[in-house]
Amino acid sequence: MTTTTPTDLRGKTQSARWARLASAAQRQGALIALALLVLFGALRYDGFFGSYNIFEMLRNDSMIGLIALGMTFVIMTGGIDLSVGSVAALASVLAARMSPYGPLPAIALPVLVGALVGLLNGWVIARLNILPFIATLAMLLAARGLALILANNASIGVDAGSGFIELGRDLFGLPIPLLLLLAAYAVGVGVLGYTRFGRHVLSVGGNEEAARLMGLPVDRIKLAVYALSGALAGLAGVILAALTFTGLPTAGSGWELSAIAAVVVGGTLLTGGMGSVATTLVGVLLLELIFNILNFENGRGLISLSAYWQSVIRGVFLLVVVVLQNRLARRRE
Repeated sequence: MTTTTPTDLRGKTQSARWARLASAAQRQGALIALALLVLFGALRYDGFFGSYNIFEMLRNDSMIGLIALGMTFVIMTGGIDLSVGSVAALASVLAARMSPYGPLPAIALPVLVGALVGLLNGWVIARLNILPFIATLAMLLAARGLALILANNASIGVDAGSGFIELGRDLFGLPIPLLLLLAAYAVGVGVLGYTRFGRHVLSVGGNEEAARLMGLPVDRIKLAVYALSGALAGLAGVILAALTFTGLPTAGSGWELSAIAAVVVGGTLLTGGMGSVATTLVGVLLLELIFNILNFENGRGLISLSAYWQSVIRGVFLLVVVVLQNRLARRRE
């Protein structure tokens, strides 16, 4: 017969408390950091809460935000999609090519092509058992090459008279790209939290073999999440063309890493099986806010960082978050 001493009880209580704190930090850490940065910016900079700064930041956020939404579902299944930046570039070229025919073809065709590219990614991964990293890396190269071919290795101007560029402007005083972003995340929250598909996505990421034994359509779920990722990357490319009035075959470089960083910062596990759509949006806003604050500091003359430093900061930030995420996950265990 074993006895439990008061010391053992205190140890178990302390371990449970640490586990709860680690779980809360993993879920809400990005939101807390976002709130602190907003407070810091509001107190330090004039014009930080100005409508121009806020709306321009959110307008530019919309493209990475859409890609990060699709990436969230992919990562929750235990996968990765490195092709999204190239798919967005391809979509921007297609949008520019189709813009003379009106807004609908210029939006629908790139999104459809993005979804088909995602389906191909999913088919290679699910049916041919190719690692997601390898499959989507190959598609990154292929989509970028196709974008350069269609654009003849040059940027393509959008037809300004067709009404397509209105997609990048405002509606009811709010940027249309922001409205699209919020609508997409609202649907994403509903799908993940209240549908069978959302539960199946988490089950596949948690334990794929167990999901198969339960009779879940694992291959179809993978096809669906990669198609979703491709379609949202296509929509991001459409918005890029509308904002810049140009189809840019060289655009989107590094967007996949920015999206992955936002997803991980939001608390979604890279190993799959756990994640949140809403916290991914928080991660997107947090990363963009960091660079927005750095731009304000540049303007004050206290520091002088070129745009290339953004990649350095993003990489270091991602590494730190992944390390912290692993430590928090161990605490929870």
